[in-house]
Amino acid sequence: MFKALIKTMRPRQWPKNGFIFFALIFDKRLFLLEPFLRTIMGFFLFCLISSAVYLFNDIADIGADRNHPEKKNRPIASGKLPVQVALAAAVLLTVITIPLGYWLSPAFALILLVYLAINLLYSRWLKHVPILDVLIVSFGFVLRVAAGVILIYPVERFSPWLYMLTILFSLYIGLGKRRAEMDLLAQGASAHRKVFDGYTMPLLDQYITIVSGMTIVAYSLYTFSAPNLPENHTMMLTIPFVVYGIFRYLQLIQTGHAAGAPDEVALKDRPLQITVLLWGLAVIAIFYLS
Repeated sequence: MFKALIKTMRPRQWPKNGFIFFALIFDKRLFLLEPFLRTIMGFFLFCLISSAVYLFNDIADIGADRNHPEKKNRPIASGKLPVQVALAAAVLLTVITIPLGYWLSPAFALILLVYLAINLLYSRWLKHVPILDVLIVSFGFVLRVAAGVILIYPVERFSPWLYMLTILFSLYIGLGKRRAEMDLLAQGASAHRKVFDGYTMPLLDQYITIVSGMTIVAYSLYTFSAPNLPENHTMMLTIPFVVYGIFRYLQLIQTGHAAGAPDEVALKDRPLQITVLLWGLAVIAIFYLS
């Protein structure tokens, strides 16, 4: 039962909470002890609250998951984790996380509460509303970035461009996941999730094309127009990594190799892992060594 609980808490999806480090890195405070420790603590608390969200979500989705070809094997849907235990764990995680977040920063605790509330609404209603479902997921990533800013406030070099890039990138990933799910479920997609009634494969392809193009353009503009970047425009050297990453994920979607969650795809695909690693090293080198 303990293993089933840990699996339902989705530790493999915790890396997405790494968006909280954006402010620390792009404000050039990665190697300062106090901001680093505060961000690490914030990351840990976001992992706990996101695990509570996953537990609440799986409880709400138990009926639909049992009819899904892959999600039927989830611990709650399969009966390996009793609903009562999952609910108690979710409540306990919430009760622990919010006070610790308040101790770290009242504003940070507020972001945790907003994140929890929006995701509970998402699990109950909003995930059934086309377009709004992916926008809500995207907003969750923006909250992570905002939480990182709050933890090291005031920031001096962090650019508002990064909020826009977070929105576009997370929309791209979310739409790609929707397309991969529809491809996996084929004609029975709407029977598994009501929201698929509002999507078609051509429509999702158009959305993905629009958002991916906007992401590349926005990132390119950021690299040479955002304030407080190196004056020699060396940040533009990171553009190829972003372009390749976007193209690679699109390739995986179109060829049917991205049926799982985006984080699961990233953990399995070596080219994506190398691209993210090289992009991160390039950003750190440009910000801290130039």
